[in-house]
Amino acid sequence: MPAVIRHAEPTDIDAIKAIYDQSSVYANTLQLPYQPVANWQRLYNAGSGFYNLVAEVEGHVVGQLGLQVCQNPRRRHVAELGMGVSEQYQGQGIGSALLRSALELCDNWLNIRRVELTVYVSNEAAIALYERFGFEAEAELTDYAFQYGRYVNALCMARITTGNI
Repeated sequence: MPAVIRHAEPTDIDAIKAIYDQSSVYANTLQLPYQPVANWQRLYNAGSGFYNLVAEVEGHVVGQLGLQVCQNPRRRHVAELGMGVSEQYQGQGIGSALLRSALELCDNWLNIRRVELTVYVSNEAAIALYERFGFEAEAELTDYAFQYGRYVNALCMARITTGNI
């Protein structure tokens, strides 16, 4: 059954927390294990320009994508994104569905020209996904984060649309 992409609701907090409580998900994001629900409730008070999408399969939230439109007037053409997909649904098109929906929102409704993200260099599956959607690596950040007891590098990636402005 294909994923339904929709805006997250406050009732999704427990499901979103459960996704990011999985070791492969928090290990590949800047999240820490053992986060309280209160930390995830901030998603609903993130402020102007934040879009919180979820992927739902058969009534269960299995993925989440946060899209933050920059609020600085000189960077309002830019959005940053981050996402996580439940371990049992990874590799099944959930990330693609979330990313496709977010980019459609950016391109057709928000007038976003540049979408940025940061991904660990070891996360080859995510890098391949982003590249399929037109993201390109712009820089490698040395010792970007601490993961499994050591420092790891990350790529800054961006997708720039060159359509009519």
